[in-house]
Amino acid sequence: MRPARSALIRQWIPEQTLVTDAGLVLAFSLFTGLMAHIAIPLPFTPVPITGQTFAVLLCGALLGARLGTASMLAYVTEGLIGLPVFASAAGSFTYGYLAGFVAAALVVGWFADRGWTGDWRLTIVAMLAGEVAIYFFGLLWLAHLVPPDKVLVFGLYPFVIGDAIKLIAAVLVVPAGWRLSRAG
Repeated sequence: MRPARSALIRQWIPEQTLVTDAGLVLAFSLFTGLMAHIAIPLPFTPVPITGQTFAVLLCGALLGARLGTASMLAYVTEGLIGLPVFASAAGSFTYGYLAGFVAAALVVGWFADRGWTGDWRLTIVAMLAGEVAIYFFGLLWLAHLVPPDKVLVFGLYPFVIGDAIKLIAAVLVVPAGWRLSRAG
């Protein structure tokens, strides 16, 4: 098992400063915004398929709880002030998922801080916990906007396979992120 998250970030950036922290937070918030525009609208649900969950899972896994959460808070703030970082969706249907992104970065980051991203099996568990956080907040919010019998049909079922694929892709990218971090 790899050392705890804080030891890994020190290998990457030996003298981590507020500036490097801010740069990492901003980079992942913008990456999430970019991935929001990789979107597939579905005709039967107001929630599109996007690349955001891939970015959120990586953010928590590579930055840890503190910086990962800060990055997702920055992402949500960027969208709220009008920057074009959110996926296009009709109305407020995705607001809960945005809250879930913050929670997921915190959850996955918490596991990463404890060294779970050094083993692919534990990384899967950490990222599954992150996905649960995204769906919890997303579905909770969606339940206020659609009939109760449509919540899972509109907000969960169409996305499970895609999110599983994005989770596996994120798990595969994490070790490369650590290898790159040690190369510099």
